[in-house]
Amino acid sequence: MEASNIEDAVRTILKSVGEDPGRDGLRDTPRRVAKMYGELLSGMSVNPARHLDVVFDESHTELVVLKDIPFYSLCEHHMMPFMGKAHVGYLPNGHIVGLSKLARVVEEFARRLQVQERLTSQIADLLMEKLDARGVAVLIEATHTCMTMRGIQKPGSVMVTSAIRGIFVTDHAARDEVFAHIYHRHQL
Repeated sequence: MEASNIEDAVRTILKSVGEDPGRDGLRDTPRRVAKMYGELLSGMSVNPARHLDVVFDESHTELVVLKDIPFYSLCEHHMMPFMGKAHVGYLPNGHIVGLSKLARVVEEFARRLQVQERLTSQIADLLMEKLDARGVAVLIEATHTCMTMRGIQKPGSVMVTSAIRGIFVTDHAARDEVFAHIYHRHQL
């Protein structure tokens, strides 16, 4: 990522909206914005698959679900944030992975210019491939500031996307089970 190019672009935007990029409150804004984009788009320069390189041989063949994984991303259409929670479930096929690795995969795919539909599919496809799972289900619930702050301006609206792979496509009872776990709210 070219921080100096981002800083120049931010100065141009500030001038274009009638601001003085040299005034006291804005002087460091181009540097701060460049740093922010470095953080928000850090997933563009890494391969999330590396988190799934270490799997554990385990005979567990029942459902594994990690719910309520918070994430933040940038919509590629307006470069505005969208954020929410990802829920990931899989049916192992002799291999399991550390739970933190599932959250890392979500995080790194989210830290890119994204659309929610692609984000959901990327997570499901990678888990299916790398875990050799019998099935994978991913559900993402998110609020998009490009819809809540601008345009139609409908705060409180939530977009839900899902991606199912493997046995969850054909076995309706298995699909119902994974989504029941995802939607069930536990009190801890």
